[in-house]
Amino acid sequence: MAKIVQTAGRDALGTFAPEFAHFNDDVLFGENWNNPDIDLKTRSIIVISVFMGRGLVDSSLRYHLVTAKKNGVSKSEIAAIITHAAFYAGWPVAWAVFNMAKEIWTDEETVSSANQELAEYQKTIFFPVGGPNDAYADYFDGQSYLASVCGEPFPIANVTFEPGCRNHWHVHHASTGGGQLLIAVGGRGYYQEWGRPAQQMLPGDVIEIPEGVKHWHGAAPDSWFSHLAFEIPGTDSSNEWLESVADEEYSKLA
Repeated sequence: MAKIVQTAGRDALGTFAPEFAHFNDDVLFGENWNNPDIDLKTRSIIVISVFMGRGLVDSSLRYHLVTAKKNGVSKSEIAAIITHAAFYAGWPVAWAVFNMAKEIWTDEETVSSANQELAEYQKTIFFPVGGPNDAYADYFDGQSYLASVCGEPFPIANVTFEPGCRNHWHVHHASTGGGQLLIAVGGRGYYQEWGRPAQQMLPGDVIEIPEGVKHWHGAAPDSWFSHLAFEIPGTDSSNEWLESVADEEYSKLA
């Protein structure tokens, strides 16, 4: 799971109320929202329920509705959440929240074939698929999904790639330590280091990626693929995202 970094408090109140901005950005979002004891989807549902219970239907609720969708709450789920809360929060509040939600969940009129395929694939693996990996969408060709398995001090995430999806060439940097460990847990995929042939990955395969090595990983052209990603602790760790994997090279993979 990518760490949530919030700056809204400092952006809006940094000079007027710096202590409040600190509590908002660093404690509420920086610590509480990043606590892995409750997954992000559940946290979103809790926050929306509390807002409705208090009759808060302003722009801050809209922000949390948008966040809930990013965290994997579907159109049918948000409709059920609002309907259930309406009996406790009141019908006028529910109407106000439904009017907001209708403007946010606009692309889920029916369950798409891709979602059906994803649901069927989820049945084949032990770890959750999670929600769309929107935070890193610019560094992937195709749709990927991300689910946090474990948080600090040793973050582990399950990354799922639709058929044909792969991330860009990239490098894990660190002044000491660093790198990444991948364990394939579903489907079929590939890992490739710059200047070397691509390696097929099947469930149970383990790849240790040293710091400073240019590489990519992703699904086979005709298969879903999931791997656990372990971030190896290091000093001054960072990721450098580079160019896409060339289509002509990727298309050669069986």
